[in-house]
Amino acid sequence: MRVRLTIGNVTLENNLILAPMAGVTDLPFRLLCKEQGAGLLCTEMISAKAIHFKNKNTKSLMRILPEERPVSLQLFGSEPDLMAEIAAQIEDEPFDILDINMGCPVPKVVNNQEGSALMKNPKLVGEIVSKMASAIKKPLTVKIRKGFTEGSVNAVEIAKIIEASGAAAIAVHGRTREQYYAGKADWDIIRQVKEAVSIPVIGNGDVNSPESAKRLIEETGCDGIMIGRAARGNPWIFGRINRFLETGVKEEEPGVQEVKEMILKHARLQIEYKGEYTGMREMRKHVAWYTAGMPHSASVRRQVNEVETYEQLEKLVELF
Repeated sequence: MRVRLTIGNVTLENNLILAPMAGVTDLPFRLLCKEQGAGLLCTEMISAKAIHFKNKNTKSLMRILPEERPVSLQLFGSEPDLMAEIAAQIEDEPFDILDINMGCPVPKVVNNQEGSALMKNPKLVGEIVSKMASAIKKPLTVKIRKGFTEGSVNAVEIAKIIEASGAAAIAVHGRTREQYYAGKADWDIIRQVKEAVSIPVIGNGDVNSPESAKRLIEETGCDGIMIGRAARGNPWIFGRINRFLETGVKEEEPGVQEVKEMILKHARLQIEYKGEYTGMREMRKHVAWYTAGMPHSASVRRQVNEVETYEQLEKLVELF
């Protein structure tokens, strides 16, 4: 059966969520995931400071179309007053949920005491969440990790603070910052958070198939499933999981023809929203993801790095 998920005053069609991923979850990719059945889409993470200083690239990251909603816009930063000020300033933008990034592991974010570095400062977490929650009417959510290191696992403590500070839901990635994306995600920490708070808990980490999605719900009791890296080159994953959870029937992976069509559709969206020059260069990594594990994919990956026009991509796609 299809599980609807309600976050604050926003009810999703289902409980599958596209995770925010820098350089991946842009407008064209979100549209494809929506079409394939994602219940909620997340933008790439956006710097509160960049909005404050009117950085020109930020405007395009914040572009959201009516047909992709509901959309969660993700901000990162570490200054409670600035974060609250920006939240209030952008509230009229067409997003439905505002999310705070407390999970990003990359050094330039962490060294600024942002992203997953916030896991080391529970008091600051509480200040950021309560000031932002008070500044806006839209639901506020937070994405965290298991902890900063294996020696400082504190997702449960942080989750309780987040709930008490006024957030409407929490997403938990079952890895520490120390792990980045390596090793196995610890689903037990997601279960512990679910048992500790009464707001919806979204589980994240190692969901890469319909069966693993079902297991995550069974093992943790989580309310929603967030899918990140497994959606790269695979927007079909949302529909396949939805139908598996509804019917118990496992569908075949998409065939070569379907993959070819999706690549070209993705490329057309890239060109529509970013122009051919940028769009085709950004397609190179997507083509590598779409074709991973297919026959001759290594040579496709080599050749795609030379592709600069839609026509060249079309010819290359015809070859495999």
